[in-house]
Amino acid sequence: MYILFLCTGNSCRSILAEATFNALAPEGMRAISAGSKPTGEVHPRSIALLKRKGIATEGYYSKSWDSLPVTPDVVITVCGNAAGETCPAYLGHVVRAHWGVDDPAKSTGTDAEIDAAFEKAYSTLRRRIESFLSLDIVALKSQNKLNKTLQEIGLIE
Repeated sequence: MYILFLCTGNSCRSILAEATFNALAPEGMRAISAGSKPTGEVHPRSIALLKRKGIATEGYYSKSWDSLPVTPDVVITVCGNAAGETCPAYLGHVVRAHWGVDDPAKSTGTDAEIDAAFEKAYSTLRRRIESFLSLDIVALKSQNKLNKTLQEIGLIE
């Protein structure tokens, strides 16, 4: 099963989600990430945070949804709800969910405040990913049931 974490820039939230999911997922589940308008680079604070958490960072890069290596089974958008962002809509017959997280790359303040914004995004995504991975996917046979459950997970702070 392939999970696509989709955002606009594919430099922070979707990369954090992809790397975290892949570090925690069982064999047979894999995350990829992409952006509708990729920045072309992974935010250095995202890489630093993942390294601090003991999560591998090799091979992750900012990429377009136009060049996905596989068709995902599930697409999860991670653009922020309150940030006035327009989240890209993935075109395809897949299960979709929205897990809105504010963009830490747009945070301002001291280094400690900016680091805290990255930590908050990571922690929120990690809790949601752990909830997703605890699901009995086989029991959620219908796409509607899985979609509803994934939407509920997106409310976890």
